[in-house]
Amino acid sequence: MLQTDTRTVYDEDLNVFRDQVRKFFERALTPNLDRWEEEGLVDRAFWLACGEAGLLCPTVPAEYGGLGLDFRYNAVIDEELSYAGSSAGITLQSDIVADYLVNYGSEEQKRQWLPKMVSGEAITAIAMTEPGTGSDLQGVRTTARKDGDHYVVNGSKTYITNGQNADLIIVVAKTDPNAGSKGISLILVEATREGFKRGRNLDKIGQNSADTSELFFEDVRVPLANCLGEEGKGFVYLMSQLPQERLGIAVSGQAGAQRAFDEAAKFTKERRAFGQAVFEFQNTRFTMAGLKAKLQAGWAHLDWCIARHLEGKLTAAEASAAKLFHTELQWEVCDAALQLHGGAGYMNEYPIARLWRDARVQRIYGGTSEIMKEVVARTI
Repeated sequence: MLQTDTRTVYDEDLNVFRDQVRKFFERALTPNLDRWEEEGLVDRAFWLACGEAGLLCPTVPAEYGGLGLDFRYNAVIDEELSYAGSSAGITLQSDIVADYLVNYGSEEQKRQWLPKMVSGEAITAIAMTEPGTGSDLQGVRTTARKDGDHYVVNGSKTYITNGQNADLIIVVAKTDPNAGSKGISLILVEATREGFKRGRNLDKIGQNSADTSELFFEDVRVPLANCLGEEGKGFVYLMSQLPQERLGIAVSGQAGAQRAFDEAAKFTKERRAFGQAVFEFQNTRFTMAGLKAKLQAGWAHLDWCIARHLEGKLTAAEASAAKLFHTELQWEVCDAALQLHGGAGYMNEYPIARLWRDARVQRIYGGTSEIMKEVVARTI
């Protein structure tokens, strides 16, 4: 269980909320984890249950069915979900997609989609990555060409979280292929549109219960009113939203690291070798001590980042540094924790195996660690 006694950004209301989240996950999530891993999908019943429990899109204003809370409530959910060992895509909907609709959506778009996102009736995705384009979003090749009062969308996307379940996809597309970053727009595409097809639910190393898909758009016609915000402002919107996206990944990384540490502490104190607990060997104790020191610093830094974000002061470079630090720490702790399990760590029956597998992609999506270093380096 995550210890929050020394946290500086949470008050009693947040602690009560965390207790509710924790109990809900114990009841509705943990018993289903293995099944979802095997099926490669979190079923829609869980999304509806999350909506009923108030765990989807808590920052959405009340007039659109939300709770009108601040990002700390998202962070609590992110932490508890990651600590539970789940990769369910609810955080993408709450931390990323919801803010695009709230900040840039028309009144009609907000009223049509936000209440359903809050309730879990609508599942959303954001389609950025393409087979030949990853972190360099200016290189996207998907197009949205005007034809009368419609856009005609053509292209393909890959590695799209919630791709198999999504009812609505925010598609990053070129509305003016000759205008560089100023020619990028965000287009809302409903999954019911003719010409939209889902590809494979991709076979991944980890995060198996998170449906990650190929998406195809072949002459998909959507009304011009489906443009999210202003045409040509998509790249600006994407860059504006990156700090919260990367902070959310950092939050999950820190909580995942803590869970791996706790698993290692439990295992090494119970497993005996050469007449004593594995924890009693100096190598184990010193390894764990070093990790604990880094986790202590990590939690303090995370609270600093969340506090700055609440004030609207967290910069893109600071958020990138946070993602870099916390996801690299997650991998370090998960790998060390697996090593301390010995051969048992390589067995799927132990939680550390899943934690280790699921952690690897954290240093890739949302911007690779190398891109994070580049963003930070530009400020030096």
